[in-house]
Amino acid sequence: MEFEVLILGTDANAYYMARCCYEAYRKKAYIIGKERLAFTKYSNILHVQYEKNIWDEKTFLKILDQFSKKFVDKKIVLISTNETYTEFISKNKEKISSQYVYNYPDVKIIKSLTNKENFYKTYKNSTLSFPKTIYFDCKTKSSILSTFSYPIVVKPANVVMYNHLQFEGKNKIYKVNSEQELFAILDLIKNNGYTDKLIIQEFIPGDDSYLFDSVVYVNQKGKVQFMTFAQIGLQERTESMVGNAAVLINGLNTTTGDVLKQQKNIKKFMEQIGYRGFAEIDMKYDARDKTFKVLEINARQGRCSYYVSALGKNLVKTIVDDCLFQKREKYEFLDRKVLLSFVPKGIIKKYINNSKFKKNALKMWKEVVKPMDAPLDRNFKRFLLLRKRWLHYYKEYKNSYWK
Repeated sequence: MEFEVLILGTDANAYYMARCCYEAYRKKAYIIGKERLAFTKYSNILHVQYEKNIWDEKTFLKILDQFSKKFVDKKIVLISTNETYTEFISKNKEKISSQYVYNYPDVKIIKSLTNKENFYKTYKNSTLSFPKTIYFDCKTKSSILSTFSYPIVVKPANVVMYNHLQFEGKNKIYKVNSEQELFAILDLIKNNGYTDKLIIQEFIPGDDSYLFDSVVYVNQKGKVQFMTFAQIGLQERTESMVGNAAVLINGLNTTTGDVLKQQKNIKKFMEQIGYRGFAEIDMKYDARDKTFKVLEINARQGRCSYYVSALGKNLVKTIVDDCLFQKREKYEFLDRKVLLSFVPKGIIKKYINNSKFKKNALKMWKEVVKPMDAPLDRNFKRFLLLRKRWLHYYKEYKNSYWK
């Protein structure tokens, strides 16, 4: 069966999914996104198109309809890279051409995950554990009854609404060290158009190496097909990127947390709620009670999920096999060690605090997986762009607001 691959977005996630497509089939994926981002510039392994109004739902559907008419005799594998596109796809299944094949949960499940208030409240009695959380309503100016001490974390409950806003001082996550700082941040967010709830959450003790990442694929039959469990050594440091892994090692755990128990909890959870497709689960290990606390679940593959391909599970081929050819495999927990890094070796040496993690990362560096650096993507301008990006990381970490 002939098919094309359409990826929605132009960020790092979109690039490595196009890379997966090219590595699996030597086929260039088509990418449609809102703006021209460096991640997908100067690439020889993809086709890219920019549509500035694609975050408008009616325009989104029109763009998909127009694209499908280019390939009337083919199926089109549709892949989202952010919450907006995922929600649009799920909401409009009956309006999207039958040429498109994809694997996403229904919109009710998506909203229960992407809205953080819904997420924590809906699943508080599930197999998962969560940090202590309270909610601040920007509409009603509700009072704050803090039940934990500083530092605390502030983040939007409505990620889709927040992602559509642009303002100076906007962070993906805010780490707050005092009450005065908290009220200043609340005013900043409210005064720039955000009108939904904010999550105010305890900061779980521990550096970046207490963070963990799990990528899960649930096939169209509702069964978890595979899962990873990776320890993060370092997260990104810019305002819009904190919370994303910069360095991780799958199959490593330098804490005393029970990884096998947690992967069983995640598998049970995903199947019980009726999830479908890729999901990325962000966690932090809490040494106080020796549990992995789930921070969020993204209803798609995450920015750093390319390491799954290095574990023998090409992400695009996984979707194609499941959705087009109904090829499915028995559950597998992918625990082989793989190092992924967005940053150069020098950043690892200087900024990773966990000595055991650092030792493993440096030992594994010869086989490091670099999501943005595809050997098959030979373009000199892209090569220079990536080298410049690597050098820029030194400045970002030196001047980071997140300590």
